[in-house]
Amino acid sequence: MIILVLNCGSSSIKYQVLDMKSTSNYNLLAKGLVERIGLETGILSHRVTGKEKYEIQGSIPDHTQGIKKVLELLTDSKLGVLNSLSDIEAVGHRVAHGGEYFSSSCLIDEDVIKGIENLCELAPLHNPANLLGVHAIKTLMPATPQVAAFDTSFHQTMPNYAYMYALPYEYYTKYKIRRYGFHGTSHKFVGKKACDLAGIDFENSKVITCHLGNGSSITAIKNGKSVDTSMGFTPLEGLIMGTRSGDIDAGAVTFIQEKEKLDAAGINSLLNKKSGFLGVFGSSSDARDIEAAAQKGDERAKLTLDMLHYKVIKYIGSYTAAMGGVDMIVFTGGIGENDVSIREVVGKRLKYLGLDFDAQVNKGVRGKDVILSKPESVVKMATVTTNEELVIAQDTMEILNK
Repeated sequence: MIILVLNCGSSSIKYQVLDMKSTSNYNLLAKGLVERIGLETGILSHRVTGKEKYEIQGSIPDHTQGIKKVLELLTDSKLGVLNSLSDIEAVGHRVAHGGEYFSSSCLIDEDVIKGIENLCELAPLHNPANLLGVHAIKTLMPATPQVAAFDTSFHQTMPNYAYMYALPYEYYTKYKIRRYGFHGTSHKFVGKKACDLAGIDFENSKVITCHLGNGSSITAIKNGKSVDTSMGFTPLEGLIMGTRSGDIDAGAVTFIQEKEKLDAAGINSLLNKKSGFLGVFGSSSDARDIEAAAQKGDERAKLTLDMLHYKVIKYIGSYTAAMGGVDMIVFTGGIGENDVSIREVVGKRLKYLGLDFDAQVNKGVRGKDVILSKPESVVKMATVTTNEELVIAQDTMEILNK
């Protein structure tokens, strides 16, 4: 079954084409990225597996035109991987917010579209963009079935005492204000992948997954189900991130709002776009820049990294307590997979849990699936690469086969 996976942002489209022989046997045929949609010059980067990247620039006014260009490339006689569009048997979409409506991936019909539309106010930057991809496929390939996979659905197993906020209960009943969590597709995928790597039964285990990147979250997974996660009603809560503040006293927010004469939009911009690594370090939100500056002695760079390390250690400790123990700790995402130092700092600090961290093995690991704990370690630690597009393709295949 050939499946096209789309991840549509407000001005971008990530895509992959996978030939799914089964959920565990597959080939990646091609992948790419459409950027700067709606701007004067758009960019489409396309790579067929085993070949050099191909890039074109030109006007890409909207998502329908962007996806049309992708489909033209995929069926091109020289640059493509398909004989015709009829080779694509299904399209899987990443959808950011499923709220309480969607506890799993599902086939897209008009009711599902209405549900995603109703949730746009909870994810105003993401859900509308995700829907643009759905509507584009309806226009260009109307007979092709589509599946939605939600970032939030994996976390729908959280108990109410974990997802509720101590606000007047009417705000939950009226506005559905609660913890939803994000990165669910990644947390589910890497949790199982790391357990398989270590010979642990994912369905009978206590796992803590750390998805660390420009956006970061940590999830407690007990017996294969999410029981708590650091992101909340929005992706703002939790760890310090690239430009997001993470956890903060709401009283500090209202104090700043009054002092700086900010409206709601100003506060939103402050906490989501001007804080985090960028806010503390001051000149970049990229962890690589901060690492380099810290090595040169920059005190604010060191502080930024210390804050990240501390938060990761703190969340791991609290989730270990919440689950009554931990069997496996997993690192993934751009920072988790490639930043050797954060894994070393955290790994050495968790000795009290029974983790015997192998610093020597950790040193050379970037973007690989590797056990980072010594064989005799009671608690295992690993870094594994995430692949959210594969999970979407797997879910799409399973739904269509049913």
